[in-house]
Amino acid sequence: SSENVQGVFCIDPEWFVPNSLGFPKMHAFRTQLLLESLNDLAQQLFELKIPFEILVGNPKRLLPEFLNEHNISKVFRQKEWTSEEQDMFDAVQSFSPEFVEWNEYYDQFLIHPNDLPLTIKKLPFQFTAFRKQVEKSLKIQPEVKLPSFTKASTIKKAKVPNLESLGYDSVSSDDRSAFPFKGGEQAALDRLKHYFWETDAIQVYKETRNGLVGTDYSSKFSPWLALGCISPRIIYHELIRYEKERGANQSTYWLLFELLWRDFFKYVSMKHGNTLFHLNGLNKSDKYWSQNQSVFQKWMDGTTDSPFVNANMLELKHTGWMSNRGRQNVASYLTKTLNIDWRWGAAYFESFLIDYDVHSNYGNWAYLAGVGNDPRDRVFNVERQAELYDPDKAFQKLWLSKVESP
Repeated sequence: SSENVQGVFCIDPEWFVPNSLGFPKMHAFRTQLLLESLNDLAQQLFELKIPFEILVGNPKRLLPEFLNEHNISKVFRQKEWTSEEQDMFDAVQSFSPEFVEWNEYYDQFLIHPNDLPLTIKKLPFQFTAFRKQVEKSLKIQPEVKLPSFTKASTIKKAKVPNLESLGYDSVSSDDRSAFPFKGGEQAALDRLKHYFWETDAIQVYKETRNGLVGTDYSSKFSPWLALGCISPRIIYHELIRYEKERGANQSTYWLLFELLWRDFFKYVSMKHGNTLFHLNGLNKSDKYWSQNQSVFQKWMDGTTDSPFVNANMLELKHTGWMSNRGRQNVASYLTKTLNIDWRWGAAYFESFLIDYDVHSNYGNWAYLAGVGNDPRDRVFNVERQAELYDPDKAFQKLWLSKVESP
């Protein structure tokens, strides 16, 4: 709709400031994946001759200044609805020139809100009911194709800051990591090709998804999905193509099943708003929660009485990644065995997990703590879980064999 297009991304230093619990909103692993993704984006836009700038500072000041300096008439952004993101956008908008036209798009879903067969107000409380309703008339929009537009004649590639400039030491990939990958769209597309076409690992996804060791027990798409390096629609349409060419089974369906879970938690946060972040949760639980700092510290450090929990927490600490099976166990252990405030665990995951997504993170934590969308309020027997999913203790040996340095 315009003769020229300009990209901008603002890194907020507040992301790296320790909170009252002692850790920042975005730890080094999350930050590194973001920087890698920005570097990939900068290269692609450079090749397309699309100007791109990366700003470091307070978005409330820098973005309005940027719009004014470049005489920007229209801004296009992904629409967010959770409070912190919305408050930041409202502040940016209020300080921006009046002539700016703001355009927002729901572009992080598999099923666009306009294509839901139900209203947000009537969203079922449980996932199963939601899944059954949407699967009856599943409508997934097509992938977006790059339009043509007037390109700038000469531009410079955007300069991406490094970890050190943001206050972190450099990080290197741990040779034990189940996610030894980089950020960016190209890495995401390479992973999609590998998981579907090169290895056919998708054929056994349902059987292997509860694995703990290795790169291919699960799709590992979530970090790229969280940053928008790849969209769930691209994965869906590639999955449909794969099923047509190589066959569909329970495992190929199960990947769609998990993408629907991701959408469900986004719609849950859209319906319930800040209630998702409240101590008593969606079901107004009256459970008492402890805020014992020393107990919480042992959980974070992987020095609890449970070796299985410890192994998972050490994997997170050293890589920024944890398996789905691990996440369920450490969350249940913190909230049901140690009785610690579930929001503390959710905040720690927000800091460390490279695939942090506000909706899935807080939705899953509330679910496992018994204050969310699970009426059963289940408790995981971590010893039994370890026997089932790590029977030869390969995972525990991998992470507990090395002595932790002080």
